Amino acid sequence: MKKAELVLIPSLGVGHVVTMVEMAKLLVHRDHRLSITVLVMQLPFDTKVPLYLHSLSLSPLNPNFKIIQLPKVNLSPSKSSSRISLMGSFIKSHKPLVKEAVTKLIQTESASGNSPRLAGFVLDMFCADMIEVANDFGVPNYIFYPSSAAFLGMQLHLQILCDEQNHPITELKDSVTELIVPSLVKPFPVKNLPIVLTEKEWTTVMFQQARGFREAKGIIVNTFKELESYAVESFSDGKLTNTPPVYTPGSILNLEADKIDRGSGGSISITEIKEWLDDQPPSSVVFLCFGSMGSFGGDQVKEIASALEHSEHRFLWSLRQPPPEGQVGSPTDYANLTDVLPEGFIDRTIKIGKVIGWAPQISILAHKAIGGFVSHCGWNSVLESVWFGVPIAAWPMYSEQQFNAFEMVMELELAVEIKLDYKKDISSDSATIVSAKDIEKGIKKLMEGDSEVRKRMAEMSAKSRKAVMEGGSSFSSLGCFIDDVMDNIGSKEAKESLPN
Repeated sequence: MKKAELVLIPSLGVGHVVTMVEMAKLLVHRDHRLSITVLVMQLPFDTKVPLYLHSLSLSPLNPNFKIIQLPKVNLSPSKSSSRISLMGSFIKSHKPLVKEAVTKLIQTESASGNSPRLAGFVLDMFCADMIEVANDFGVPNYIFYPSSAAFLGMQLHLQILCDEQNHPITELKDSVTELIVPSLVKPFPVKNLPIVLTEKEWTTVMFQQARGFREAKGIIVNTFKELESYAVESFSDGKLTNTPPVYTPGSILNLEADKIDRGSGGSISITEIKEWLDDQPPSSVVFLCFGSMGSFGGDQVKEIASALEHSEHRFLWSLRQPPPEGQVGSPTDYANLTDVLPEGFIDRTIKIGKVIGWAPQISILAHKAIGGFVSHCGWNSVLESVWFGVPIAAWPMYSEQQFNAFEMVMELELAVEIKLDYKKDISSDSATIVSAKDIEKGIKKLMEGDSEVRKRMAEMSAKSRKAVMEGGSSFSSLGCFIDDVMDNIGSKEAKESLPN
């Protein structure tokens, strides 16, 4: 019986590693002919990835699945090095380490008599540079795209405009107010373009990625067809040209994520949060959480507090402290929340609200008391919210989140707006202040009990669960991907059997 080995390479950060590991688990569970090896790059200052890998070691894994941590690489950045260039250099520096690890993997399995054939690499979108390594081994590569199918379409479309039609994105900003994007039904407002598609250093990276995607044998997108039917179809109906096959096996979620993040120093325990939620009526609580990098300065915190108090809705608010001005780092919990909240706020809202630090997001969204989610619209958060049927109030911050927010509010009508064009540099406090009035308006709209958004989200939640069941669209798409991987083995054997 043919057996195939896939090498998966996630990007930096626990979010990318977790999602890739979940996909690996899905693959080996689905087909016993597959062996999966995940190669993990280690950032010297990262604590969450080692914590997560340790949590995996506490329970037995499928014997066809292994994780290898690559040796640590220390870079010596110059003062002028940007965060983007450092990330690119760091990933490139791992090419020889990946080549060595895969060579050793092949030799070890061959010596043991257990020798599945190397069938390909699956590379995180930020690891497209590793395509060269896959080529060295003479195997195809696939891209794992952890964002939406619609944003993939936008990225590929803008790369074509830039390369083939000589339309730099900076000029588009100044000449048009809307963009026609093949993966969207509705025109996209230029003012909502995320920073990753407007700043030159970022666009250079994004378009270089897009060129690499076109060289891949396939692109795996963490979405499901029913959620983004128009975007998914745009890859096969000719709207987007010269693109490899797109597979949509989502939603790929880690529904035990809270067990990983418990080590991040949350000021209030999961048990205490659940006990408080247990005391609230069903669908009565609005949950505010802005992702692993989301935080606000003191002036914005006061506007949010005012909005919550005046809305009179029950709330659970994950409030975290920004890193020091000018420094890149993750938010941390406040030692004393009263230092940043308006005087008397906690006492005045004690019967209806709870302010916490780090939030066990999966456990909270799964709770029957949650009626709405004020979110930064990171794609994983979007998928989790859809899975649990919780409508969103969109407040995007960084990365591609402005695009996700537009798609959820305007394109799919599964969310309401707080401020779609809000942008915040994660290394700075500088950002527009959203008024308490606008926040309160969004929260009240979000929490309407019989709104069309709430009904549509409930329907989409059911579709998301059906998609991954046997016979569902995601189940079938994953099967098509596995078939393609197994074909790689047959093609390689046929080539090797040809006479010289």
